[in-house]
Amino acid sequence: MNLKLENIVLIVATLTSFFTVFLSAAVMVAVPSLAQDFSMSNIVQNWVTMLLFLVVAIFTIPAGQLSGKFGLKKSMVFGSSLFIISSIVAIFSINSEMFLICRVFQGIGVAFLNVSSMAMVVSAFEPQKRGQAIGINVTGVYLATSLSPVIGGFLNFHFGWRSIFWITVPFLVIILFLLITQINKEWITMSDVDIDWRGSIIYSIGILLFIYGFTTLDTFSGIILTILGVIIIALFVLVELRQKYPVFDVKFFKNSKFSSANFAALCAYLATFAVTTIVNYHLQYIRGFDSQTAGMILLVAPVMQVIMAPISGRLSDRINPQKLAAIGMFFGAVSLAMLSLLDDSTSLMFLIVAMFCHGLGFGIFSSPNTNAIMSSVPPKDTSVASASVATMRVIGQTMSMGMLTLVFAFIMGNVPIIPEYYHLLTASCQITCLICVVLCVASVFASLVGIRLKKEVNS
Repeated sequence: MNLKLENIVLIVATLTSFFTVFLSAAVMVAVPSLAQDFSMSNIVQNWVTMLLFLVVAIFTIPAGQLSGKFGLKKSMVFGSSLFIISSIVAIFSINSEMFLICRVFQGIGVAFLNVSSMAMVVSAFEPQKRGQAIGINVTGVYLATSLSPVIGGFLNFHFGWRSIFWITVPFLVIILFLLITQINKEWITMSDVDIDWRGSIIYSIGILLFIYGFTTLDTFSGIILTILGVIIIALFVLVELRQKYPVFDVKFFKNSKFSSANFAALCAYLATFAVTTIVNYHLQYIRGFDSQTAGMILLVAPVMQVIMAPISGRLSDRINPQKLAAIGMFFGAVSLAMLSLLDDSTSLMFLIVAMFCHGLGFGIFSSPNTNAIMSSVPPKDTSVASASVATMRVIGQTMSMGMLTLVFAFIMGNVPIIPEYYHLLTASCQITCLICVVLCVASVFASLVGIRLKKEVNS
């Protein structure tokens, strides 16, 4: 049976999203094993997750312009190849430094994949089918998120953390082969645009200083780096306003729908991404479960996301997507309020209900919010909008882990996670969840404000 090009694009993009997210998320479950193998402290082991997302945040905006300039398919081929090579090298890591360097190159590959895969889906589908296609693509992400704790935990428990890479890499190679041989069209939306290298460099330095400084705010140097990062990001905005072909057109933020949906996404990912790490630490350290059992329990939230993402994506073609996003983040706030009560006496059923609410809420939020952003720009700017979606996601994810690391630093200090510090681990996770409740509420209000402003513009 011959498939339409749009369907082939959707299959390849969804499989790419699935396996890149699967590998990244499965490693999170294996962090305690990595920490033991490489003698990592609690701060360093958080960087196993955070470093990849920091690099993605740095490279996503430049990747958006480069993808539009040289082609979305070429960008996917480049991103896939780099991700595969760095993942193979990671298998043979002999210390934490080597492994973390591999995470840097994985992050660069993921940055190009995030931008180009979503932009290809949007470019290939007509507007009236776009929400459903985005929902299916996002389902691939959530399906990977749901399966990775179970499969990753099983592999880590029985065969060690390196087996996660050995199992995943061959599938990534097959997907790269399908991408090269089965998609015979290229999407170039910025062929006449000069690459804004100056803007890219300023942005990358600003984001690096800001996020790294944010994770070390408990030190004087962290405060200085954070302030410098904010100043350089402000400089980036000023530079981009004067560029004929900016790496990221900040004027898009004059569009109320675009800006409110992006802010809602930033708050949502900042509030929710650390939840998996918090619950994983609670299960493996506080309750003493092995990685396989912890993975089974962590399955609850992403399963709900898998169920809800395509449904909410389809609904967002008919209902104001920001209204759905607000509903989703309301459930997110409820789940985090419940998780803020976690301690060694909390019942397992209470934890499962909290994870159910978390999965339900984010499953309702993500696809409609993405649709709101992607539908608010002209077709020629889909790669820029896709870069914005990816940037808000990875900056939120990185800062979420940074916030957890920062709370760890204030409450625990730079110590190994051993029984004598478990009470401090519990307190750190509770404080982080309470902060995240506030961020969820901010995301709800951002979505509601976006609806109101949109009505005012249209009236």
